[in-house]
Amino acid sequence: MPGQLSIGFIGTGIMGFHMARRLAQAGYRITAWNRTEAKAEPLRDYGVDIAATAADAAGGAGIAIVMVADGPSSDEVILGTGENTGILERMRAGSTLLVMSSIPVATAAAQGKAAEAAKVRYLDAPVSGGEPGARDGKLTIMAGGDAQAFEEMQPVFAVMGRSTYIGRAGAGSLAKLANQVIVGNAIQSVAEALLLVQAGGADPKAVIEALTGGFADSPILQNHGSRMIAGDFKPGGRCHTQLKDTRSAQELGTSLGIVMPMTAQARETYANLVENGQGDLDHNAAWLDLRRRSGMGS
Repeated sequence: MPGQLSIGFIGTGIMGFHMARRLAQAGYRITAWNRTEAKAEPLRDYGVDIAATAADAAGGAGIAIVMVADGPSSDEVILGTGENTGILERMRAGSTLLVMSSIPVATAAAQGKAAEAAKVRYLDAPVSGGEPGARDGKLTIMAGGDAQAFEEMQPVFAVMGRSTYIGRAGAGSLAKLANQVIVGNAIQSVAEALLLVQAGGADPKAVIEALTGGFADSPILQNHGSRMIAGDFKPGGRCHTQLKDTRSAQELGTSLGIVMPMTAQARETYANLVENGQGDLDHNAAWLDLRRRSGMGS
């Protein structure tokens, strides 16, 4: 039963906040921690306890969920650094560690081994869906690691979205990289197409309507495309996060002998945005970089 199961939730940023909120509203006992405490404080309104440290949030919990920015941040809270105790040291044998951050495949595999040594069940379970998916419980969850733990976590996952088991530890992160390659490259393609339409003198809104239901239609065309031409770059997935994941995918591809020219181009676009101080904009800001590079302003 939810009320009998305690969850330590680490990282309450744009998406983590809503994920923790939904779990609390579903009846789970949540203790949360965030590096910037002010971001976690509003969760008190939903009955969430706020811990002073990540280790305090996870210590004694049946489940610890990690939703931080990247691989190094994930390693820091899980394994510890310097005088800071990692949550794995405080987790009890038989408990479950869910890493829902987007992290490199090798990082997830190494964390899985560390958890196994500590007799803690491990799942790398990154998500897709951005802030709307986290808010509405419609995230896509890609999990790798302990298969039995995955089955037992179904009630927890169901509160946040739809989950699929991929394979061994690291497989969830591999699936997320595939997701990010598709998303980043598709955003780039939509931005190019709509900029072409606009520069050629047609109404991009009308073109989006015309393409609806055809092979070129997609949530990215409908959502991100419409927001591009409206100038709406409020972050759901940030440019610096897209750059991080695109870089990880390309580096993994290189190590496997895979040529990824479209991903290389998307990586350049997001690197330009970050370098121009636009890293906190939504990844649909690829539109702005293409305009800038085309001499059309930003």
